[in-house]
Amino acid sequence: MSGPSARLLSLLSLLQSRRDWPGEVLADRLGVSPRTVRRDVDRLRDLGYPVHATKGPDGGYRLEAGSQMPPLMLDDEQVLALTLALQTASTGVDGVDEAAGRALATLRQVMPARLRAAADALAVTVVPRDDRRERPAVPPDVLLAVGAAVRARAVLRFDYDGGSGPVVGTGAAAFRPPRRVEPHHLVTWGGRWYLVAYDLDRTDWRTFRVDRMTPRTPTGPRVPARAVPGGDVSAFVADRLGARPAWPCRGEVVLALPAAEVARWAGRDALVEPVGDDRARLVTGSWSWEGLVSMVSMYGVPFEVVRPQELHDAARALADRLRHAAR
Repeated sequence: MSGPSARLLSLLSLLQSRRDWPGEVLADRLGVSPRTVRRDVDRLRDLGYPVHATKGPDGGYRLEAGSQMPPLMLDDEQVLALTLALQTASTGVDGVDEAAGRALATLRQVMPARLRAAADALAVTVVPRDDRRERPAVPPDVLLAVGAAVRARAVLRFDYDGGSGPVVGTGAAAFRPPRRVEPHHLVTWGGRWYLVAYDLDRTDWRTFRVDRMTPRTPTGPRVPARAVPGGDVSAFVADRLGARPAWPCRGEVVLALPAAEVARWAGRDALVEPVGDDRARLVTGSWSWEGLVSMVSMYGVPFEVVRPQELHDAARALADRLRHAAR
């Protein structure tokens, strides 16, 4: 690979590794002048990468989100992690599992030989859980529409299959008007997607199965955020679904992993909630606090302990024990 081409790839890798880069630091890392960095940034822009120049005493560059997905630079660990995640994807969203298979085939085609051999060694067979309940798939457009309404705090109207409520009209002309809610949280529970929302017509909180919803457009006005009863979404969902877990220890963490992937491995009594595109809130239980930390650690990604204090203490105690074992 020629010098300028290799330098361009190195620049792209650096820009993807953190949000802001001072121009002088980039030049030092690449061993070139700031003028060469500016020229290489222009070349990246020509290739479709939206690199924004930041102002200030230092000046610098930031890789922004663009209108389309440009080629990515992934390190070896990211490639293997993505391979494993795509193999085990089971989201309950219609068409996504098949798309994961196509993405895995595309990724494998461009892998270096050494990574392809490692990825082939990670080949797994996913055995579905023993769950006799029907789990209808959720159409992706429905999930996106509901999620967008939650993020915007906009009143959502939708038809609900199997729902109850007043009937307007009589005979063949009878129909149920659409539900109107203030959406609060999109969560998974027991392998299904649910919307936690405040029902405007019934003036009460409800949970709705997303696979039974048909959103209507446009959405309504934005509304102030309400506090879910009790202040704990997981406890509310457990109460409404009649499945409050009996674990003696129950805590909350935020994992650096998409909610769909966390939900794939979370137990039936766990609650999973998206926190942005690539992070998820997990509320679950275990037989001990250190057992709960160990279970969360098995996801193999960074995570943040939210509550309670006993879970913080257990994480520190387990970390000390592992450091001692490593010595």
